[in-house]
Amino acid sequence: MKSVHAILAATCALLAGCDADPTGKPNFTPAEEGAEQVAMLWPGLPTYAEPDRAVDRASTWSGTSGSLLGDRRAETKGDILTVVIEIDEKAEISNDTSRERTGSESLGIPGLFGLPQRINSELPAGASLDEAVSISSSGESSGKGSVKRKEKLELRVAATVVDVLPNGVLEIEGTQQVRVNFELRELLVAGFVRPTDISRLNEITYDKIAAARISYGGRGQITAVQQPRYGQRVLDLALPF
Repeated sequence: MKSVHAILAATCALLAGCDADPTGKPNFTPAEEGAEQVAMLWPGLPTYAEPDRAVDRASTWSGTSGSLLGDRRAETKGDILTVVIEIDEKAEISNDTSRERTGSESLGIPGLFGLPQRINSELPAGASLDEAVSISSSGESSGKGSVKRKEKLELRVAATVVDVLPNGVLEIEGTQQVRVNFELRELLVAGFVRPTDISRLNEITYDKIAAARISYGGRGQITAVQQPRYGQRVLDLALPF
């Protein structure tokens, strides 16, 4: 009886350490573990170099982003902006290659101090040493390949400025997780943007992100069924054919 309780306790501990609860529902990744929250908690640099300079926050003409006419675009570490991902691309490549080569060589010895004639007389009927060496070769190769790809993706995700480079370029990173029943969809985006490329609506399109890293996938029961089992993956790596 004690062994049964030990097995159940070990099973519960194993399930607790996985990314899904005992029912198979995938768990969210804690937001506290990402770089976005770290950037938001960063105090940042003071707005003015002189700490004793007072700014009237109620003034309409205040220079801060919180004023009525202020610029609300992301510019400092911890600010949030919207990344618009609209990918609709289609590529088609076709190649056809053909090559052919033919060669032949022959060497005959009609007379060599009378040796071929003496040897021919001792050879079986129909055999002769007149054509001592004959070589022929031929080769042919052909190849054909084609690539067809079509991708369409329309997403919007909020990203956080996690760092400001010395040249003013903003490093952004954004994550988004949506769970529907037992399937969790994840959207990750990261890269570098120029403040001037951010629109007045505090948005930027994916094609203006340098070194963009965009990932859209998921995990859960359906995704697990679509993937090959661990044993099959091991065999695919181990078997040479």
